[in-house]
Amino acid sequence: MAAEPLATLSVRGVTKSFGGLVAVDDMSFDLAEHEVLGLIGPNGSGKTTMINLISGALKASHGEIALFGENVVGESAHSIARRGVARTFQLVRMLESMSVLENVETGGVFGHSRRWGAELRDHARHNIARVGLAGREDEPVGALTYIDQKRVELARALAAEPRLLLLDEWLAGLNPTELRTGIALVEDLRAEGRTIVVVEHVMDAIRSLCDRCVVMNSGAKIADGTPREVLADEAVIAAYLGDADV
Repeated sequence: MAAEPLATLSVRGVTKSFGGLVAVDDMSFDLAEHEVLGLIGPNGSGKTTMINLISGALKASHGEIALFGENVVGESAHSIARRGVARTFQLVRMLESMSVLENVETGGVFGHSRRWGAELRDHARHNIARVGLAGREDEPVGALTYIDQKRVELARALAAEPRLLLLDEWLAGLNPTELRTGIALVEDLRAEGRTIVVVEHVMDAIRSLCDRCVVMNSGAKIADGTPREVLADEAVIAAYLGDADV
């Protein structure tokens, strides 16, 4: 019998403590190649901390995080980026003194694939166009609307040519029209067969985008299954609404 392929991401018994506060508590889950995983839960449940642990922004106190079969706990964020992990942030992070093109070029320089010169510029322009900003390469990012800054951040992550893309509340703060546009962009990435972890509170997005969901509450995993399964789970409903409302 052929061996099963290695998971793109494997989290085993991961805990992150800040002094006496346990932000992530014994988390375990896997992510297969080409799978879109929703990491959901109420505010303060530990989702962004989990993303920071995967991306190397934080180091796990205990447990193992394996990317493509290799434990990366303790590696720096830039080392993990080189392995093929790119991310967006809960609060958009722009290089304010740079143009749209220059912001996106940084993904091509510091990400999974290292590009330079004309090849880098062409690659950055391609990713700017795919998020709907063609022709705006020379604009300063500080003059962009919020949704367009989010587009730039996504283009920058894609310019890294990631094997694993982490989207931390990328749809947060958008108006209804912008939200539809944002969901459509992520749907296009899903259709390409990308491997994605989506941290999100917009349940319409979770239902339409995700193959599976892991639900966190108070740092721990309380459910794992399809969006339909987890959103009907009594423990999940209680976490979002309170026990009295179940």
